[in-house]
Amino acid sequence: MGGWGNIHFKTSTNRAPRQKTDGKEGERRDLKLELKVLADVGLLGMPNAGKSTFIAAVSNARPKVADYPFTTLHPNLGVVRVSHEKSFVIADIPGLIEGAADGAGLGVQFLRHLQRTRLLLHIVDLAPFDANVDPVKEAKAIVKELKKYDESLFDKPRWLVLNKLDMVPEDERAQRVKDFVKRFGWKGPVFQISGLTREGCEDLVTEIYDYLASQRQQEQRERSGVPDVAMEAESVDADDPRFKTID
Repeated sequence: MGGWGNIHFKTSTNRAPRQKTDGKEGERRDLKLELKVLADVGLLGMPNAGKSTFIAAVSNARPKVADYPFTTLHPNLGVVRVSHEKSFVIADIPGLIEGAADGAGLGVQFLRHLQRTRLLLHIVDLAPFDANVDPVKEAKAIVKELKKYDESLFDKPRWLVLNKLDMVPEDERAQRVKDFVKRFGWKGPVFQISGLTREGCEDLVTEIYDYLASQRQQEQRERSGVPDVAMEAESVDADDPRFKTID
């Protein structure tokens, strides 16, 4: 910290003072800064669940897409435009595997990037190529790793998105979705999509934007301290003395 220079001692009789005060030793710190991406929506899922295909289908992001796991090696951001003036940002991170919270795989390194999102989409491969893979078991493993990593992240609003619907025969879709939801024990919103054919993606994007818009409005009400009733009032009672004009 710098001391006082001679200008602080200048007076009408002492125009060129030679006084000063010595400075003091300042503070020194070693800081470690961690950059977190800013996104409205975060994608969760096992490797090869179709997260990259989904974000490429609904946004301007162009991540690497392939038919093998761990295609995504770093977070991807995509801007989703619902209309000319309506948009939101999606973050895609590398897929999680069982044991990720203990260091297995890549995804847990990037979960911190989802901590500032408003909504999480849990994307599940409803039609895995390997017949021995149980989608319900994999989905439960993701939830377990999420809770183990960060309770606050686990408590975030989360929607279930059942992907690769195009790989399921139409006459089997309803029953397969019903069985999955029942075994998974899911009580929240469920969406059925195909990232490849974009079936169901438009409806999902619209629902996401409406949800985010309602959350922003709620936050504005809380910051302004105005009750919901007052925010939603459409008219003013003419007989209310608070609104009468005083001449």
